[in-house]
Amino acid sequence: MKTENSVFQKLYQAVLVWAEDINQHEITDIIEKVERSKLYLQAAEQLPADKVTQFIDNLRFDIKEFIEQNKAEAKHSLYLGLLNESFWKNMQAITDKSQVEWSELYDDFKHRGEYKSGDFIGFGFLECKHCHEKITYSHASDVADCFSCGGTSFTRLPFSP
Repeated sequence: MKTENSVFQKLYQAVLVWAEDINQHEITDIIEKVERSKLYLQAAEQLPADKVTQFIDNLRFDIKEFIEQNKAEAKHSLYLGLLNESFWKNMQAITDKSQVEWSELYDDFKHRGEYKSGDFIGFGFLECKHCHEKITYSHASDVADCFSCGGTSFTRLPFSP
């Protein structure tokens, strides 16, 4: 019983030290950032409108140049690829799926519900005709070969309600 009590005492002490550290550092850090933001806003209010417009134009130009200079590296970036996929996955989650199905209906009629590698597809689910692997497409893209068997023929699956 004594060892259990001492374990709880050590745990309690560790939590107490952690809480004090948060109180001393993180809260004061947040307060400093809020105060600094207030100063930036006050300074921005004193800028003439043409200076603000010039700043925004310069910022847009800099961002565009940065994107152009790093486009090749970004294309092969695993992190940015995963970030892009997670963005489209989240967009798919909040999208009205009935509206998407209606917009994809024309393509389904054109393809008769069958898609091949290289075809263009929007949101949706495809099932490989060979191995029945289900593939999710969270944004418009070209249909790729099946990851499991290399199959090239797919059937479009309906969205679940």
